[in-house]
Amino acid sequence: MKTDIEIAQEAQLSPIGEVAAQLGITADELELYGKYKAKLSDELMERVKENPDGKLILVTAINPTPAGEGKTTTSIGLAQAFGRMGKKAVLALREPSLGPCFGIKGGAAGGGYAQVVPMEDLNLHFTGDFHAITSANNLLAALLDNHIQQGNALGIDPRQVVWKRCLDMNDRVLRNIVVGLGSKMDGMVREDHFVITVASEVMAVLCLADDMEDLKRRLGRMIVAYTFDGKPVTADDLHATGAMAALLKDALKPNLIQTLEHTPAIVHGGPFANIAHGCNSVRATKTALKLADYVVTEAGFGADLGAEKFFDIKCRMAGLKPDAVVLVATVRALKYNGGVAKSDLGQENLEALKKGIVNLEKHIENLQKYGVPVVVTLNSFLTDTQAETDYVESFCRERGCEFALSEVWEKGGAGGIALAEQVLKTLEEKESHFAPIYEDGLSLQEKIKTVAREIYGAAGVSYSPAALKELKRIEDLGMGDFPVCMAKTQYSLSDDQTKLGRPAGFTVNVREVYVSAGAGFVVAVTGAIMTMPGLPRVPAANNIDVDENGRITGLF
Repeated sequence: MKTDIEIAQEAQLSPIGEVAAQLGITADELELYGKYKAKLSDELMERVKENPDGKLILVTAINPTPAGEGKTTTSIGLAQAFGRMGKKAVLALREPSLGPCFGIKGGAAGGGYAQVVPMEDLNLHFTGDFHAITSANNLLAALLDNHIQQGNALGIDPRQVVWKRCLDMNDRVLRNIVVGLGSKMDGMVREDHFVITVASEVMAVLCLADDMEDLKRRLGRMIVAYTFDGKPVTADDLHATGAMAALLKDALKPNLIQTLEHTPAIVHGGPFANIAHGCNSVRATKTALKLADYVVTEAGFGADLGAEKFFDIKCRMAGLKPDAVVLVATVRALKYNGGVAKSDLGQENLEALKKGIVNLEKHIENLQKYGVPVVVTLNSFLTDTQAETDYVESFCRERGCEFALSEVWEKGGAGGIALAEQVLKTLEEKESHFAPIYEDGLSLQEKIKTVAREIYGAAGVSYSPAALKELKRIEDLGMGDFPVCMAKTQYSLSDDQTKLGRPAGFTVNVREVYVSAGAGFVVAVTGAIMTMPGLPRVPAANNIDVDENGRITGLF
C-alpha cells in the first residue's frame, strides 16, 4: 500500500471553485489561496444565514492508543460515502498544529484513501490562521510588558501576570522562562511561560466567536494579569483589542478544501482537546449546516475529552444540537486496552478483546447520557477476524447502539457506504434529545465533579490549595456560571495515562485552575498534563524532507 503522502500527491484535485459550486457557493463568495484553497467570505455567510440547518453528525472515538483508531479518517470517509450516495454533504474539521506534525502524532488530514487535500498545505502553514493567532497572542504579551515598563499606570502586579506567550511548536524548554534580563531598558525581570498556540485563549476565542463583533468582545474581556489589589486587567484595559482583531481579520473566515473524492471540507480552527476545548470553529460548523443536508464534524481525542467539550462547551455556547454520534473503535485498540502488547495485536485474542471492550462500553454509556443516538463503527484492519468483529457488533447492539464496519482507509468512500447507510437509518428512526451533562447554575467544583464522576468514572476529585484559591477568586469575579474545560491526558479515562480499559475508584487531581474569560470557560488542569508539549526521543521531523523538485516526503 502506498503511504498517505504518496496517495495525496498522486490525487487529481478539482479547482476549488468547482468544489464550492457543489454547495451553491459562487466564485465571488470565495477568497482564493491558490488553486485548491479558499476562504469563505463574510458575504456568503450573510447570504445563507436564513437557510434551514442540515443534520449535524459528530464523529468521536475511544481513548487513543498506539494501535491507532482513525477518527479523522472515518470522518472523511463517511463524508465521501455520503457524496457517493448522491447526498449533499460537507466536512467540518479542525486545522492541524505544527507541533504534532513534527513530533509523534503526525498530521491531521486523515489516511489512506480517506484524506483531505492538499495534504501538505493543510499540515504546514495552510492559510496562515495559526500564524495570525500566534501573532495576536504575542502582541498582547508585548503590550502587557510594555505597559509595565512604561510606568505601569494600571498597577499590574508582575507576580500576577497570567497571560502566556505562545508558539505552534512542541518546545519544552519554553514552558518556564525568565524575561526582561539585561539592562533597565529591557523590561521588568519576571518569570514567564509559553503554551502551544492551540492551547492559547486566542485560539479558543476565535473558534467560539460568531462574527467580528463577538470576536472583539471576547478578545477585550480576556484577563491578562491582576493588579496589586487583586483586580483583573483585561486586553481592553491595555487597548489591545483593535490591533489583535486586525491581525485576526482573515483568520476568522473559514477555509474550504476538498477530500480525495472532491467532497467539500470546511477546515477551520484547531484547539487541542486534551488541553483546550477540541472543536473546530463555531463559524465553520454553522456555515456548513446552512450549506449542506449532512454535516460531518469531529471532536479531538477520545469521547471523554473531545465529545464532552463539544457537547458541554461548544454546543452549549453556540446553540447547536447534534443529531447523531459516530463512535470509532478498532479491534486492535480494544485488545490493547485488554493488555495485549502492540506487537501481538494482529493475532486473534477474544479474551483480551472482552477485557478491553470495557473502554468502548464506558464511552457508549457517556454518549447516551447526552440523549444523542449513537452508531459504533469498527475501523477495519486486515488482521481483524470475523469472530472478533461479530463479538464487538453483538456487544454494541446489546447496549442499544447501531453498528457498522468501516473500510474507508483502504477503499475511500466506497468503504464507508455501510456506515453512511446506518447513520442515515439512525437519523430517520431516532430523534436526538440532546442536553449538556450539567446546568450552568452549578458551582465550578460541582461541574468538575460531574464530569469526573459521570464521564471519567472517578470516585472523587482532589484540589491543590492553589486551585481551590483560584476557584474562589473566579466565582468572586462573577464567572462561576461558566462551563469547565478539563485539561486531562487523552490516553486514559482517568488522569493517569497508564490506567487503560475502564479504571474505577480513582481520584482526579486538579492541580491548577484558570479562567479563560474571553472564551467563556474555566480550565481545570489535571494530573501531569502540559500546555506546552515536548518532542519525543525520535521526532517525526527527522524523517521529513523536500526533494530537488520541491516535493515533500516523510509527512504523515
